[in-house]
Amino acid sequence: MASVSRSPPVLPSPFVFPPLCAKPKDAPRRLYPFPFAPALAKGARNPTPRERASQPMKLISGNSNLPLARAIADYLELPLTDTSVRRFADEEVFVEIHENVRGQDVFVVQPTNFPANDNLMELLIINDALRRASAKRITAVVPYFGYARQDRKPGPRTPISAKLVANLITTSGADRVLAIDLHAGQIQGFFDIPTDNLYAAPVMSADIQARFGGKNLMVVSPDVGGVVRARALAKRLDNAPLAIVDKRRERAGESEVMNIIGDVSGRFCILIDDIVDSAGTLCNAAAALKAAGAEGVVAYCTHGVLSGGAVARVDASELTELVITDSIMPTDAVNDSSKVRALTVAPLLGEAIKRIADETSVSSLFD
Repeated sequence: MASVSRSPPVLPSPFVFPPLCAKPKDAPRRLYPFPFAPALAKGARNPTPRERASQPMKLISGNSNLPLARAIADYLELPLTDTSVRRFADEEVFVEIHENVRGQDVFVVQPTNFPANDNLMELLIINDALRRASAKRITAVVPYFGYARQDRKPGPRTPISAKLVANLITTSGADRVLAIDLHAGQIQGFFDIPTDNLYAAPVMSADIQARFGGKNLMVVSPDVGGVVRARALAKRLDNAPLAIVDKRRERAGESEVMNIIGDVSGRFCILIDDIVDSAGTLCNAAAALKAAGAEGVVAYCTHGVLSGGAVARVDASELTELVITDSIMPTDAVNDSSKVRALTVAPLLGEAIKRIADETSVSSLFD
């Protein structure tokens, strides 16, 4: 498996899942950020081939986010399945699985962020290899679902690429899909297989309460389309008041803030969105909120795409902080920024994987 030169410095989420993650009262104290200890802690040995074959599930990773896959494996106390995902000289993807997966419940961790086409092809080819190796069930764990913003026809003679990608994942052999905060809820309907859409709101709300719980909070949606998401977060924050930034987008990648619906004077504002790409919307919204008298502005976004000069834009903005998750592996620019912080969603994904494997409820995670 390809190596990653630098792992992102993600902070453990204070959110703990009850009750399946509860550790026994007599369990030894471990300096580990997740409810479970790592599978191969210091002094532990690698499992034998027989032990590997007897494990109830297999966890495989492509190259798009190895650190997240390793963190999920640690949470589940499982080793990553020995897999090679490499390139030929002409950049064609080659996959080889070095363990028996016949009759196994296999989970493939592979977000399809930039480079989206390369990461998507890796996922499709891994699925095909598993299907041909007679895996019992293949779950595509796609924390960030690329092409999700192309979920409708913006004009004549244009594609609905999100539907095409859903078809490709299904045809490649996936029996189920697990994602986090899909850009649009209707994308679940694009798949003809079961699709679980997890929400990062519990992870974010726990972090907000731990860091900013004593402040006069107000949740802010950066646009009208995100009101439902903002309202759900506000409900978790003791029904914090809600404001909306009304903006007009002049051209792709740019936005102009028009006015704010709601009184933010003296409030500590929490901007909430699913994807931060160019960061123009968030930075303009932060400037408008500060001009309207907000005490401070922190943005929480599930997927830190952060294309081009987005990180530099955040560093120079009125934002106090931008908090993302490791659904996409943070870049060096993100790691070096003093204003960008990453929370891990490994426990959230690990718990969902455990419940899918055990055939228990996933939706109860968010009750």
